[in-house]
Amino acid sequence: MAVKEKVQGKGKLLPSAELEYILILHNDDVNTFDFVIDTLVEVCNHDPHQAEQCALITHFKGKCDIKHGEFEMLEGMMNELHRRGLSATIASN
Repeated sequence: MAVKEKVQGKGKLLPSAELEYILILHNDDVNTFDFVIDTLVEVCNHDPHQAEQCALITHFKGKCDIKHGEFEMLEGMMNELHRRGLSATIASN
């Protein structure tokens, strides 16, 4: 795993062994807004307003960053989104 440096304070660089990853939801033109919103609330622990905003962004832009964090956590969420018929990927930040 590559080492990423994070800036903290006044220009200090601190090494970090953990990369942050991004869970991305992709538009599929199949699932309803309500289904996507409910799924984001249940799977990603979004509040309803946040889930609605992510659903709208996904609809209009084709994709949306829905969660940031460690790969293992996001992988579990991605797998559950796939199980529920949503299209999602993980990218490194």
